[in-house]
Order: sequence, then structure tokens, then C-alpha cells
Amino acid sequence: MCGIVGYVGNNSSLDVLMGGLGRLEYRGYDSAGVAIITESGELVTRKRAGKLAVLAADLEASALTDGRTGIGHTRWATHGGPTDVNAHPHLSADGRIALIHNGIIENFAGLRDELLADGYTFESETDTEVAAKLLGREYLEGEGGLAAALGRVVARLEGAFTLLALHQDEPGVVVGARRNSPLVIGLGDGENFLGSDVAAFIEHTRRAMEIGQDQIVTITPDSVSVTDFAGNGVEAHEYEVSWDASAVEKGGWSSFMAKEISEQPEAVSNTLLGRIHNDHVVLGELEAIDELLTEIDRIVILGCGTAAYSAMLGKYAIEKWARIPVEVELSHEFRYRDPVVNASTLVISISQSGETMDTLVAVQEAKAKGARTLSICNTQGATIPRESDAVIYTHAGPEVAVASTKAFIAQITALYLFGLHLARVRATLDDETIATSIVELQAIPDKIRWVLEQHGEITELANWMSDSRAVLFLGRHVGFPVALEGALKLKELAYIHAEGFAAGELKHGPIALIEPGQPVFVVVPSPRHPNSLHAKVVSNIQEIKARGAKVLAIAEEGDVAVLPYASDVFRIPLAGPLFEPLLAVIPLQIFAMELATAKGLDVDQPRNLAKSVTVE
Repeated sequence: MCGIVGYVGNNSSLDVLMGGLGRLEYRGYDSAGVAIITESGELVTRKRAGKLAVLAADLEASALTDGRTGIGHTRWATHGGPTDVNAHPHLSADGRIALIHNGIIENFAGLRDELLADGYTFESETDTEVAAKLLGREYLEGEGGLAAALGRVVARLEGAFTLLALHQDEPGVVVGARRNSPLVIGLGDGENFLGSDVAAFIEHTRRAMEIGQDQIVTITPDSVSVTDFAGNGVEAHEYEVSWDASAVEKGGWSSFMAKEISEQPEAVSNTLLGRIHNDHVVLGELEAIDELLTEIDRIVILGCGTAAYSAMLGKYAIEKWARIPVEVELSHEFRYRDPVVNASTLVISISQSGETMDTLVAVQEAKAKGARTLSICNTQGATIPRESDAVIYTHAGPEVAVASTKAFIAQITALYLFGLHLARVRATLDDETIATSIVELQAIPDKIRWVLEQHGEITELANWMSDSRAVLFLGRHVGFPVALEGALKLKELAYIHAEGFAAGELKHGPIALIEPGQPVFVVVPSPRHPNSLHAKVVSNIQEIKARGAKVLAIAEEGDVAVLPYASDVFRIPLAGPLFEPLLAVIPLQIFAMELATAKGLDVDQPRNLAKSVTVE
């Protein structure tokens, strides 16, 4: 959610902070602010409700004195509404410390009462100001400087948080602390950075360093120090970011979503890259748990939103190929229902950012119960992969638009790779069947390109339907998760009612929603495969058509059975049953984007949504 940037070095702090916050806008926010220690040693701040452009305009109208040390923040409102006063940074009582915060401090009310009893006053409604006042008190009453004071503060905080702070008496120093909330270090030459993710500083360096759970970092222009909350030194792992600043720029596209939809062939190709050898899937990152994979008797896949729908598709593939039962759970439901897992259970978590709080705490719950854990993630060095026994990184590149597209496709690809790997390890598929499935996967990027070329007719449909109030989506078997994902995209982007249903449920209730003119997308399985349910889906189409529905079919090339009943048919290339979803979802993504565009909405930053949900 919130975007965080910290900087110390020889360049303009304001330029670095505003540039970093601009690259973090995708995370979702409703106010922005900066704090800088000027060359003369004064602490100055500026913060405004609204988009970053509001703060930028304010800074242009009334310049802020610059310096070489600063912190910047984009806030997603939790405690208190999106106002200038509630925006970050917040100050200590003496105004010498500025602090920014991502997350929720669950025990802030008790701490606030304690400070009120000591005579402190508060301007905002936020939990963050409580932390700022508490840090100011610890700095004055304790010893050891800002980092030591922050250590004493975080020892008293409950919840999930990343905190960054600076003190005007310690220019050239920014300190940060993290618990269950993202923070990463950027390593420069005579300058260092902190950020919610590497996008905050990718323009300046591709060298990064991980910060673990319950750790504190201190950066100066020439040094980085990491300790645990007790002050003990910690060795942090350095890594190279595999993409550069151009990856988080639109590059001439009308929106990041349009750009990312177009990048889906590469997202699949890059996730496959180096993982297929001699007609076999080779996942070197799983070698350490291959023996475990022969012993597990059950798999649970965790995710939220789009990740949960990719998990559902993974379930179909893994069960068919590896012949092991798979359950799909919403992360936030799994954690709180006292799940039954043990050492024979593999829990797979899916998170684009690797920081999704619901999924992180579900993984921690699974580990506490003895389960083994595997993460599928798009962000190197993120928390969930570090908490897991093993990780399969997708290589979709940075996804800036809030509504996921290419990350979803890459997650399915990674799950399919895992399913084929598991089938080989457990000897449930012969080499020829594995090789055939690999060929299908390798063909997907070109087939996605073919679907993308049909963009124009989908745009025409979206423009025609821009005043629609509700759209339904139907699918069977692997088409069902595609229907759910299509409905979610439309809700996220166009703010209209949309629901996805298993087509077999139609006569068990949802058919009551059908009335003349009701648009219904139907994901039609191929008629070429035995047990494809094609005939049953065509029967579903006939049923809703007879009640006046406007049927919009996603069907493979050459399928003529749908033509008498569908108002529009959007074609996808021929593919095996399990691989059709990677193609069928593309028209639904484009439709949602184009319908939102036709309504004049921001497709990259939909209202009320954030890219990375880092609080429960």
C-alpha cells in the first residue's frame, strides 16, 4: 500500500524523493508528503492530500528548501481520512524528528493515552503520529541516538509496520524498521536509499539489499548497518535487480495496464526461461525439497483475489498431472479457521509482491503447524519468499497497474511448471506426456500475441457497452476461474456489478438474473477434446439466449456450434484444455480495460484499491 522512500547522499533529496514516489504511485495512495534536512540543518516538511501532482504543484508554487537527507511518503488512509493533517510525515513534539509509516499499529490507542497522560498533544487522527511522538520522547530520555531510540520504540509496537525516521541533529542519517511490511535497501556510490520496493530507487541503482523481519537499518551516504530490534548486528543479503527504470515507464502506451497486457507473451517466456531442458521441467530452486515432494500427501494453495484464481487453475493441473489432492484457500480465511495441516502438507502461497499481509500471516500459520511451504512470487527479496522453504520466482517484470494482468499469466505458468516438475518427481506422468505439455506451454507466448491482435473488435464492444450496469461471466472446469477473473477485472476497473459463475450452477440460482439484454460472457471449452463439456456449455448458452441474454462467447477458432446463439464471438487459438485459460482470459482483460477507458476512468489506479495489500 503506502509508498516509502528514504535518501542520503550528495544529490537533491527532493528530486530523489519525488521521483521515487512517482514510481511508487501504483501502490495506491490518497496523500503525499516529504521531510528534508536542509543544508543549514533545519528540518522542513510539506504534505498534501490528493495525488502526487497536488504536492508537486504546491512545491512549485512555494519552493521547499532542499538538502541531501530526506524521506518521502504516499499514504493509504487507515486511521483518519485523507487530509493534509493526517498525511505523512509526522513530527515529534519538539519538531526535530520526522517519521513516516506503512502498516497499522494495533496498540496505538493505549500508547496514545499514555502520551496524553504525559501532556503530549496530537494534531492528527493517525497511529503514525503516536509513533512519532513516542520516538521523540525516547530520543530525549534515552541514549544511543536515533537508531537506538527507534529500537526501543518498535519493541513496544504491535501490528505490521515499516517506519522511516530522520532527526535534524543527525544529518546524513535515515533509519528504518520493519515488521510484516516491506522495506528494501538501495546501494549507491556515495549515496544510499530505502524504499517500499526497488522501484523507489531503480533510476539510481540496481544494487539492492534485503531487510529481514524485525530488523532496523541505518543508512548514511557511505554505509549501511542492519541490526535486529535488540541492536545485534545482522548480515543482510545483497542482490542485483534484473530490470531497469524503463520497465516502470509507460513507454508511449496509453496506460500501464495496456503496456502490461501487451507484455504477457514475454511474461510467459521469461518465466519458462532456463527451466526447460531436454523436454523436462527442471526447477533447480526446488532441489532442496524434491525428497519432500515424494512424501507429501496433500497440497494447499493460498492466495487473495487474482492470485486465488491462478491457484484454482493450478489445482486443475497439479491434480491431473501429479495425482495429489489440492485445496485452494483464501489466505485470510485459512489463517483464522484453525486449518488442519502437518509435515505431510505442502502449502503454496501466491503473491505478486511477496508482501501481501493476509498471505504472509497464513504462511506463518502453516509453518507453525509444521507444514512445508513454497512461494510463487514476482518480487525478488520479498518477505513471503524469505519466510518459505522454497520459492519459484515468476519473471513478469514490474507490474505497475493495480489490477493484475501479466502477473496472473506468469503465476499460472509457474504453477504449471511446478505441476509438471511434481509429476516427474512422483513418477505420475510418462516422459512423452510431459514433453507434450511442455510443447503446449512453449507455444503460449505466440498464441497470446495472436489474441492481442484482435484488440480492435473488443474495443468496439466495450465502447458499445459503456453504459452497462451489470455483466455476468460463465465458465466450466478451467473456464470457471477465468470467468471469476473476468468479473473481478470488470469490478476493479469499471466499477460495475460483475459476477462469475460455474456454468453448471446456472439452473441452481443464477439464471434468475437473466433478463432481456443482460450481457453474459461465456468461456467456451474446445469441442475437440473428450469430456471437454463443450456440449453442456452450448446448452447453457441456449438457456440464457432463450431468456433474452446478450451472449458474448470466448471460443476457439473453428468452433461453429456457438454461432447461432452468440451475439459476438471472440476467438482464441487452438490449445489443450489446461492451456486454454492462458488465452481465454486475455479478451476479458482487454474488455475490462477498454470499458473503463470508455467511461473515462483511471485504469491504472482504480478507486479504493492498492497494488500491494500490506495490512490485514
